[in-house]
Amino acid sequence: MKLKNPMLIVTDIDKSVEFYKKVFGLHVIMDFGANKTLTGGLTLQTVETYKDFIGKSNISFGGNNFEIYFEEDNFDEFANKLKECDVEYVHPIVEHSWGQRVVRFYDPDKHIIEVGENMKIVCKRFLNSGMTPEQVAERMDVPMKFVNACMR
Repeated sequence: MKLKNPMLIVTDIDKSVEFYKKVFGLHVIMDFGANKTLTGGLTLQTVETYKDFIGKSNISFGGNNFEIYFEEDNFDEFANKLKECDVEYVHPIVEHSWGQRVVRFYDPDKHIIEVGENMKIVCKRFLNSGMTPEQVAERMDVPMKFVNACMR
């Protein structure tokens, strides 16, 4: 068995396609009308057709119990771009205890999107600040093998 695609149910598929294009640069690679697959494998499905698929009329949005996660190499550039996208933030940029900076916000249907700084970039940032590899491994709570791989 093989996991294929995460699928988000959306109220306005064109609005959602435009959102994912503007914010992430994703574009439609397969268009079945009520179902569209975007680059990276994210799939969007209209709420009307999904109701028929599952035989239920009660579809809720904004449950805050699921997120789509992206990693970004140039986190600062993305954060600046995001300011121009008129998104509703779940929270502003925070730095987790392991040093990774992340931001969470909602898409047009209140699905949570998380964008985190690429973990290899976090490692390199700490190394470039003068920390030893051992200090980085401890700070990030990662094995030395990960730090060594980031140093290559």
